[in-house]
Amino acid sequence: MKIRFLGGVGTVTGSMYLVRTNRHNILLECGLYQGKRQEAYKRNHKFSLDIRRLNAVVLSHAHIDHSGNLPNLVNQGYDGPIYCTHATRELCAAMLPDSGRIQEQDIIYANKQRKRQNLPLMDPLYTEAEALDSLRYFVSVGYNRPVKIARDIYVTFLDAGHILGSAMILLETKEHGRLIRLLFTGDLGQPGLPIVRDPVPMPPTDVLMIESTYGNREHPPIQDTRRQLETIVNRVVERGGRIIIPAFAIGRTQDIVYDLHQLSYEQRIPDIPIYVDSPLATNVTEIFRLHPECYDHETHNFLTQSGDMDPFGFYRLQYTHSIEESKWLNDAPNPLIIISASGMAEAGRVQHHLKHAISDPQNAVLITGWQAPYTLGRRIADYANGQHLPGNETYVRIFGEEFPLRAEVYTLYGYSAHADCQDLLAWARPYASSVKATFVVHGDSAPANALAKKLQDVGYRQVCVPQRGDKFSI
Repeated sequence: MKIRFLGGVGTVTGSMYLVRTNRHNILLECGLYQGKRQEAYKRNHKFSLDIRRLNAVVLSHAHIDHSGNLPNLVNQGYDGPIYCTHATRELCAAMLPDSGRIQEQDIIYANKQRKRQNLPLMDPLYTEAEALDSLRYFVSVGYNRPVKIARDIYVTFLDAGHILGSAMILLETKEHGRLIRLLFTGDLGQPGLPIVRDPVPMPPTDVLMIESTYGNREHPPIQDTRRQLETIVNRVVERGGRIIIPAFAIGRTQDIVYDLHQLSYEQRIPDIPIYVDSPLATNVTEIFRLHPECYDHETHNFLTQSGDMDPFGFYRLQYTHSIEESKWLNDAPNPLIIISASGMAEAGRVQHHLKHAISDPQNAVLITGWQAPYTLGRRIADYANGQHLPGNETYVRIFGEEFPLRAEVYTLYGYSAHADCQDLLAWARPYASSVKATFVVHGDSAPANALAKKLQDVGYRQVCVPQRGDKFSI
């Protein structure tokens, strides 16, 4: 068995790993690399592999940094199967066409600048139509069902507890009569979060590829996060303001809606209107509703007790659909809560809501996840973390205009769907002495190296933090 690390190493984006065994080439993940515009375009456009020799693609979950370059792969000639879970296939059916629309819109903006600079115009990485076409190659499989994907090669999906449909990938093959098992964690979930089940225990394996997004950090308890959410809502409602929550369409939006549902049912927050204003989040939530088999016991128990069998719909919650409804929210009476994409406030309807709310000190902005450098969400989060000049007014740029940031800003990082360092170690510890080779992936340099050291401390041998382009033989 040979492994090439093509992406998702030294960074948390662009996951892509090529496994060669028994003369077959299996690609694990095909994610979009997200970074500076020109660098990202070049890196995503050209694949460092022979697409014609690929036998299968196996996908752990639907997040764009894991699935987002599949339409481009198909567009460049791949016509084999793309294996994933049932829920992942349905989420990709919503996510990938949306990504295609974004690619088309981004290239229009980029070409305007290039035209002014007399530079050659570019094509989008892929279009919405090409994303829709790629869905023809998806083959969905249930959890815990070994599936033969090539001669003497089987794949089994195990619940990773990260988002709906997320899976660890167990690849099993025989080489020279010897069984070899490779386990790729995908993104391992944080135990105790609402809605989806916790990650299943680690199975026996010979080779482990483990994510390290938070390999050097610990999350606050989710109970503390819920209490903070309750306090923030009550504080802003008391002064008659509104709360704007930029939230990712998959996972984060549903987690926040679920907690607001629970707080409302328990009468711990006032009876105020709550809106989800994101077409993609609305579509994704419909997919969540179709998969109650993925819910954890906590969610099932709450739904039974409350008598409301829809975790994402209660009488104070409304999902907007039209642009007109979205515009109306900017003039709607306070207090209210608006949850809107994107999670880093870089695009979508949330920018309009921030534009209208961010300069009023009665209002609040609630940041609920890690924000990439140079994004609007990061600039707002830095304000909350005190990274601004005392006594000076802070301005943020939205749609090319400067707006004073006077709204109160809160950060709640307990909603992270990734396991932290202690979660990762607790999950991996039982097989520390039996794993023959371990590769720490999907993490920036500091957390990846920190997790590698911790794994060695609990007994793992031959632990490696690979770099992009590295090749290893097992």
